[in-house]
Amino acid sequence: MMYQKSVKRLLDIFCSLIAIIVLSPLLILLFVLVRVKLGSQVLFKQERVGKDKRVFTMYKFRTMTDKRDDEGNQLPDEARMTKLGSFLRSTSLDELPELFNIFIGDLSIVGPRPLLVEYLPYYNDFEIQRFSVRGGLTQPEVIYDNVQPTWDEQFKYEVDYANNITFLLDVKIIFLTMKAVFKRYNLDYGNYVRKSLIAERTDFNFVSQDVVASTEEQDTVTAKR
Repeated sequence: MMYQKSVKRLLDIFCSLIAIIVLSPLLILLFVLVRVKLGSQVLFKQERVGKDKRVFTMYKFRTMTDKRDDEGNQLPDEARMTKLGSFLRSTSLDELPELFNIFIGDLSIVGPRPLLVEYLPYYNDFEIQRFSVRGGLTQPEVIYDNVQPTWDEQFKYEVDYANNITFLLDVKIIFLTMKAVFKRYNLDYGNYVRKSLIAERTDFNFVSQDVVASTEEQDTVTAKR
C-alpha cells in the first residue's frame, strides 16, 4: 500500500527525469525527423483521462499526415499513416514525449492505457476501477503476452493491475515491455487500427448507467415543462 501511495510516484519522478536526460539526443533526433517528414506540429496533443477521471493533455510524436479529401475532410487513419509513423508506433518511440507527462504527474511509468475523454460513458462499473490509478506509459497487457487485446480483455487486465499493484509487478511489466516491443514490430503493430470503444459498444447498444440517469433526468425536466 505504501508503494502505491508514495513510493511509486517518487520513482516515477526520478526515473522519468533520468530518462529525459539520457534520451535527450534521441528525443531531439526524432523531433527533427518528424519535422522533416511530416511537417510542423511535431507533437500530437490530445486530451485523455487519468487517475480519478481527471482530464489532462497527453503528448506523443506525430505519426500521421494531415491529408484531406477534396471536400476538406480528414482521410481515415490508414490513409494518413506514414512509414516513419508506422515505425515509431511499432517501436513505441512515438510515446517518448509522455515522459514529460510522467514527470509532472499526469501519468505513471506503468498503468492502464490513458484513453479518450469521449469513452467515459462507455465503461461499466467494473471497468471504472481502472481510474483508481494513474495511466501508464507501458501497460499491464504485456503480462498476458497479448499486444493486441480486445477492449474487454484490456479492461480486465487493467482493473486487475489497479487492484494488485506492487513494486515487483511494475518491474515485471517494464521488463516484459521490452519483449513486447519486438513482438509488436514483427506483427506490424504500427499499422494496427482497432475499432473504437464507442463504435464497438454502440453496436451492442451499450450505454453506461450515468448516461441512462442523465437521460432520465433530462426527460423528467422536459416533462415538467
